[in-house]
Amino acid sequence: MKNFPSYLIEGHKKFKREDFPKERSSYEKLATVGQAPKVLVVGCSDSRVDPSHIFNAEAGDLFMVRNVANLVPPYEADGAYHGVSAALEFGVMHLEVEHVVVLGHTGCGGIHAMLDPDAPLRDDMTFITNWVSMMSEERDIVCRDMPDSDMEDQMDALEQRSISASLENLKSFPFIQKRVSEGKLALHGAYFDVATAGLYVRDGETGTYSLIE
Repeated sequence: MKNFPSYLIEGHKKFKREDFPKERSSYEKLATVGQAPKVLVVGCSDSRVDPSHIFNAEAGDLFMVRNVANLVPPYEADGAYHGVSAALEFGVMHLEVEHVVVLGHTGCGGIHAMLDPDAPLRDDMTFITNWVSMMSEERDIVCRDMPDSDMEDQMDALEQRSISASLENLKSFPFIQKRVSEGKLALHGAYFDVATAGLYVRDGETGTYSLIE
């Protein structure tokens, strides 16, 4: 355990001492029976945005895939490595989740990197650049429609547009199309305000966001 972060060890000890005894039966059931979550969340890797905390979820409640800027790439059957697509496939086809939620948030670093040419990304950080480029069309729309807006407003707009675009990309997966058409799967968008903990849920018809009170 040399050099393993001490605060992680202390955190685990506290979990084992205080939380686990109250949840032991649930963990034993999960270990024996397996997981059966009803919801798959596509969230951001950002350390401030933990879906389990935001939704007050217990172990086994959420199947999660997290990445930079909570993006869903379009369906591609090219035999390459596709982590998000693999998680979607497992969650939808094997676990048979009933809901997929794309969860965005304010102050997203990946979105900031798309909008600000002076964003603090090194020239050799090619994976991030390539990854967020899938939303370049959405970025161009925001820059075109909001040329005089400040960066914060542009980021809010692009963060929300990226959620919508990811929802459209979800529909490009044949196995998702199938379950949606059968009425067995619903797709949702949500937007979390880090500063206020406010959660805005996207209306599937209008694309607008409403604050949950």
